[in-house]
Amino acid sequence: MISERKFELFRKVLVPVVAGFDPTAALTAARLIGGEENLLLLGLVRVALGDSLSVGATRAQELRKVLGSFPKATRIKPQVSFHPWQALVDIAAEEKPDLLVLEWPSATEALGATIDEILNRPPCDICLIRQPIIDDIEKILVPIRGGPFSELALRIGLEISITTGAQLSSLHIRPPQAAATPTQRRNARKQDAAFDGIARVLANLPEIKQHHLNTTDPAGTIIRYARNSDLVIMGASAKYFGASIPFGETAGKVLRESKSGVIIVKTKRPMPTGMQLEAAGQKAISVLVDKWFAENTYHADEFENLNHLHELKEQQALTISVALPALDEQKTIGRVIRSIKENLVDHIDLVDEIILMDSGSTDQTREIASRFGIPVYIHQEVLPQYGPRHGKGEALWKSLYVTKGDIILWIDTDILNINPRFIYGLIGPLLIHPELQFVKGFYRRPIRVGNRIQAGGGGRVTELTARPLLNLFFPELSGVVQPLSGEYGGRRSALETLPFFSGYGVETGLLIEAFEKYGLSAIGQVDLQERVHHNQPLEALSLMSFAIIQVVIRELEKRYGRKIQEDVNRTMKLIRYGGERFFLDVEEISEQERPPMASLPEYIEKRRNYG
Repeated sequence: MISERKFELFRKVLVPVVAGFDPTAALTAARLIGGEENLLLLGLVRVALGDSLSVGATRAQELRKVLGSFPKATRIKPQVSFHPWQALVDIAAEEKPDLLVLEWPSATEALGATIDEILNRPPCDICLIRQPIIDDIEKILVPIRGGPFSELALRIGLEISITTGAQLSSLHIRPPQAAATPTQRRNARKQDAAFDGIARVLANLPEIKQHHLNTTDPAGTIIRYARNSDLVIMGASAKYFGASIPFGETAGKVLRESKSGVIIVKTKRPMPTGMQLEAAGQKAISVLVDKWFAENTYHADEFENLNHLHELKEQQALTISVALPALDEQKTIGRVIRSIKENLVDHIDLVDEIILMDSGSTDQTREIASRFGIPVYIHQEVLPQYGPRHGKGEALWKSLYVTKGDIILWIDTDILNINPRFIYGLIGPLLIHPELQFVKGFYRRPIRVGNRIQAGGGGRVTELTARPLLNLFFPELSGVVQPLSGEYGGRRSALETLPFFSGYGVETGLLIEAFEKYGLSAIGQVDLQERVHHNQPLEALSLMSFAIIQVVIRELEKRYGRKIQEDVNRTMKLIRYGGERFFLDVEEISEQERPPMASLPEYIEKRRNYG
């Protein structure tokens, strides 16, 4: 049964409807992959060489009626041509579809092109289907060796699985080492390197049932496993054999002999060789990131029904705390507190607790907060037995100790355009989706420079430091729009198990730790629309970047069990200019880590008393 779709990687799926050929199987497969609203239907009428194109007029009229029976699809008027394949290629160049769906073997006859021509020069990513293709698919098998088209096979498998609710299984096949020749072993090592990227994806997709087998008969093994599946999806071989075995030996045998429906896929990219083959599997991480982005990215407007959120909170017997870290924010702290209190406490008791966690302000920040009747703490005076440390991360860590809520949100206090959506936008996903443990906000970041607003001027450390490092070392997190945003939170039960870095690197550290401990699916992100704040000088951004790099190194140490932080200089040499000369000034930026709050005996005792 086809269900509502959310994970949409194929937003334009091209299906040629050729006069005289039944398009049912191709259309069924295309709807399973992209949904009818994403179909791009191209009518084609083939006219024999030597005839006048006008003889195709009647068949074109009939095709228009057929295309009209798909009201949600995008339809292109029928093309009458001596060379339908070339007409399709020309249309694809204009429309730029994500995927082309053809039925095998009838496609070659219908389009007037050999399978060799179609596979060697596809106008876009392509899948060739062989019947039976049914709507009510229950089990899907995706054989994966680590070839260059495994990524596309897995993408299509995920799409169909989500559309139909079918169980998706992967089958990783490799030759037995003992029986392999030296050449086979070398090839196996290359394939294993290629599979590493797929393996990393599968590790974060628990809904996929994994099978791993050593075999000398990959095609026979796939066919045997396919007996319990309704559909097999696999990539064409990277070693192309030409027209006699057009899909590669293994894929060709499965296509011919499997009793289940079969989809063979190939990307538009040329067949890779050598090191390209080894690197191909690494691109598969985009499958995981794309899926997470589509399913775990929300918009604050989805949660603007505060009565509904309040009902969910009451049903789940949850309490919600908002902690406000601050240092000399007298210009904005009053507006931030007033917005939260008036809209989310007084108007509707969605938020149960607001506290200010001050870091030693010398202005009127604490006095202003006290006038609103909210508890005020100085983070250096909380848990003094562990010694005071400077930094925002220290304030966040200690806010776990003084707050009571089951859900804890942190909101920066320098926001000039504070709005209740900054809070309820983060609360919504946690109330509606119990599997989420940690939620980040993101937004457009114009910055105020003097009396002027620069659109899109914010996020320099994000784009120049944080996101490149995450892409390099933690690519699963590359879909997080703003890893350094100051508006985020999660469930106490998760946050209390995470270590906190004390300084600028706290956001990066928490994001990585939440991923490592709870997995990508436990992290969400919410579009909070726009956040206006004051610009920071370049020197401060440089110090922040230095701290973030330290945090990433520390997290890599944990992952790989190797100490390298001791070799990193913890002092930042700042180049300054004054008195008509350049000189160096040294700042020590040492990101220290606090243990999980749940490991502190004082915290354990306090939580016991709350219970």
